[in-house]
This record gives sequence, structure tokens and C-alpha cells, in this order.
Amino acid sequence: MSDSLKDIPVFVAAVEAGSFAQAATRLHVSRSAVGKSIARLEERLGVRLFQRTTRTQSLTDDGTLFYERCHRALEDIRHAQMLLESGKHQVSGRLRISLPVLFGRQCVAPLLVEWAREHPGITLEMSFSDRVVDIVEEGFDMAIRNGTLPDSSSLVARKLGEHRMVLCAAPVYLAKNGVPLNVSALNAHTSINYLQAGKVLPWQLADDEGDGHIFIPKSQINMDDLQAIADAALAGHGIAWLPCWMVRRDVKEDKLIPLLQQARDVRFDVQAVWSQTRHLPLKVRLAVDRLVARLPDVMSIDG
Repeated sequence: MSDSLKDIPVFVAAVEAGSFAQAATRLHVSRSAVGKSIARLEERLGVRLFQRTTRTQSLTDDGTLFYERCHRALEDIRHAQMLLESGKHQVSGRLRISLPVLFGRQCVAPLLVEWAREHPGITLEMSFSDRVVDIVEEGFDMAIRNGTLPDSSSLVARKLGEHRMVLCAAPVYLAKNGVPLNVSALNAHTSINYLQAGKVLPWQLADDEGDGHIFIPKSQINMDDLQAIADAALAGHGIAWLPCWMVRRDVKEDKLIPLLQQARDVRFDVQAVWSQTRHLPLKVRLAVDRLVARLPDVMSIDG
């Protein structure tokens, strides 16, 4: 990009980030580099774009007008690039994705790594955290989230699949304690519970008629880590309520036995989320398309 234009993306990033420091983080440059770009642009245009104090930063009237035109022009450029890339079915650039730790590592990451290998121009960055990240503030292209999403006019979501849950226990536990045949029979069994914010997460079960039940099982062991719960179930310490994707291999190898098959009717959505934009970048669309096509099989206990 020529010297007369290279500062414009920095200016747009500074406006949208809300501060020079946040813009620097997004652009992977220093704060002083952002400040110098803005100063060069103001000098070249002969106007002040920002009103700045030690604590606040806001656009001037000239800055607002200039931002609206620059933002529109950059969107048009991105759209033109997307059209060209679509025609060649080639994508390039950096793709930053936020993933839940365990689900991301076990189910999503292998699919994205495989996809990235097919697109050598892509640099894939995956950040694993169970924290709900701010996609815009932290510079992510998209995030994978589980469960119900809060209302947000600034985000777009696409469903990738569903978590289906399964009650399961090790053969050694069932040989000693018997097999529960219905929801009420669970009262006679020991369970391994998941702790969420210090409280036991109730099981959401369905009976033979498909009616829902909220069940809080008695337990001696409560943990806030799903893998630790699965390990305890494998060791024969009780019945666990776990995502199908997590125990599929152990079920196939008969190390864990599924119980009350109708319990699998309880489902939680998995969604890809990204910032509202007029033109979705091709790299995001292709990555999401791959997850939509492949993730449901990965998450199924029968896959």
C-alpha cells in the first residue's frame, strides 16, 4: 500500500478499538506506531481527526466524516478480495479462533488443523479458554461457544451441531450395584457430579415418555473438570452424565456402558460466533462450513 494510504487502516482500527492501545494490540504494533500513523494522516489532511485528553479519545466532526468514508472503502476492498478468493477457492492470512478448552482440543481443533493443511496460505491461531472472550476487543475472527447465547446485535452465530449427553458407568460399578432401569432408580445409585460455580449441576433427563426431569443425584465425589469425572467413572466410582463426544471411544471399547438411552434426547447447541460484518471473510466462511459438515459426526457417540 502506498505511503498516502497505509495509515488509513490504522486510523479505522483506532476508531473501532476505542483507543490507540487497543488498536495497537489488534494490529500487533506498538502504541507509539499507531500514534505516529494518526499524526501523519492528520498532517497530510490538514485537519484534526481525534479530540484527545489524558483519559478520553473521541472523533472530531472531520474525523467522523473521514471514518465513515474510509470504513466503507475498506469494506469494499475486503469484499473485492473475497470475491477473487472465492473464484480461486484459495484463502490466505491469519485466522484467530477462540475455543473452549476440552471440547476445542478434542473435537474442533483436529478438524481445523486438517482444514488449514488444505489451505497453505492460512495461518491458524487457536486460543483455548473457557472464558467468554470479547471477539472484537481481543481481535478474534470467531469463537466457538456452547449453550444458549446472550442476545447481541453486534454478533452473528451459526449452529455447528449439538452436545448430546449420556449417562454412563463402568462395568465394574454396574456389576456391583446393578443397572438402573428408569430415572427414579437413580436414587439408589452413587453419582459423580459436575460443579459449576461451586454448585452441583443438575442432570436434565427424559423418561420413557419423553417428559423432562431435573434430577440432582446424590454423590460422594463432585468436581469441576469433565475429564476428571470421566476418569472417576472409568475407575468404577459411580454414574456420570457426560457429553457423548467425550466418552465415545470408551463406550465403543465397553469401558463405559450407556444407561437410560432416552437421556440422550437432551441437547445443547454448539455455535460459531463472529462480529457482525457486511461481508463475511472467505476464510471464516470456509472454516465454519467445514465444522458444520464434520463436527456433528465427531460429537456423536455412534460416529
